[in-house]
Amino acid sequence: MLAQKIARSLSARSASSPLMRYLNSSCSNGDKLARSFSAKSSNWIPECSLDTRIVHGGVCPDEKTGAILTPVYMSTTFVQESVDKYLEKGFSYSRTNNPTVKMLEEKVAKIENGYDSICVSTGMAATASCINAFMKAGDHCVITNCSYGGTNRICREQFVPLGMSFSFVDFTDPKTVENSIQPNTKLIFSESPTNPTLTLADLDAIWEIAQRHGIYMSVTLHLQLPILTKYYDGLNIGTGGALIAKTPELYERIKLVQNMHGNIMSPMTAFLMLHTMKTMGLRIKQQSKSAMQIATFLESHPKVTKVVYPGLKSHPQKELADRQHRDGLHGGMLWFDVNGDPIKLMDNIKRPWTLCENLGATESIITACAVMTHANMIREDRLKVGITDGFIRISVGIEDPADLIRGLDDALNQL
Repeated sequence: MLAQKIARSLSARSASSPLMRYLNSSCSNGDKLARSFSAKSSNWIPECSLDTRIVHGGVCPDEKTGAILTPVYMSTTFVQESVDKYLEKGFSYSRTNNPTVKMLEEKVAKIENGYDSICVSTGMAATASCINAFMKAGDHCVITNCSYGGTNRICREQFVPLGMSFSFVDFTDPKTVENSIQPNTKLIFSESPTNPTLTLADLDAIWEIAQRHGIYMSVTLHLQLPILTKYYDGLNIGTGGALIAKTPELYERIKLVQNMHGNIMSPMTAFLMLHTMKTMGLRIKQQSKSAMQIATFLESHPKVTKVVYPGLKSHPQKELADRQHRDGLHGGMLWFDVNGDPIKLMDNIKRPWTLCENLGATESIITACAVMTHANMIREDRLKVGITDGFIRISVGIEDPADLIRGLDDALNQL
């Protein structure tokens, strides 16, 4: 899944219209909703750290009962006291707003420093919502040439036939991005680090380009900041995506698109993620530490020809990785190539490694990207960005790294 930040103001839609009052009901009542689940704000020390906000942000004990957890509201509809007081409590129908989901949306927005967010069922739902919200027939998008396979496919298979155009370019050089802008460009769609090649985009430089040209910018953050299905969830329990808006006007637009499309998250998934994310800080620190140990081991193994991890000195963008990644945490994902048959390695590798798709979870995962996560990319395009037929992606979990290294060593020595 993905979390995205839309970062350009658009002309304000009237927030006083009945439609926008309906769509923004939970947003306009956000303070009331937050108070209903919060203790006195004076009880908090000022300027809590990110790790503390991940645990407590937006969610505090209920004033009536003292319950420390946000309830799960499995209700389709919400009773209104009268016609005159319609939406006074902030909710009418769960396709538009749900109290449990709204709590997650507020918490995600706080952590990602946005105005507000929408939480949807998958990362691809967030991607589709972004493009649907800010592009139309005749518009052009500059997008990374190593986007997630599903993003690449939806652009080619759905949005191009609808009259939109996309330039898939190398985002490692901001000049290439700027030179790809056309008169009809409406969106710059970046991903950093890319999944799975782990190339980085200089987000500050590209943001300045977007500002100069008056273009929307979207950032898909698989690893640099947590995303819902990956590190927010982190337990292989649920799928989800989020679109985080920088301004009230941008939020109104994405909220309208979400409501029209029905791209929502279930209250139960939101409830689970509100709690799985509390351990995210601890998990990412352990996963990053273990990934560094495993990457260092692989670099020294005679059967391994190449290892890419942003924490390694050998990474060509190490300086940028250190600048953009908080506290030197580079995430749990890395990739490598081998001398020998990579499929044999993945078929022979023993637990605790697990052959499946996903990343960021507590379980360590090994993936054959060419035939699994990126099988829907055109082979020529896939090879062009470095995803070879033998490309091996691993997502490091929270197991003992010594056990993970033993498992890799055993499988590599069988090649």
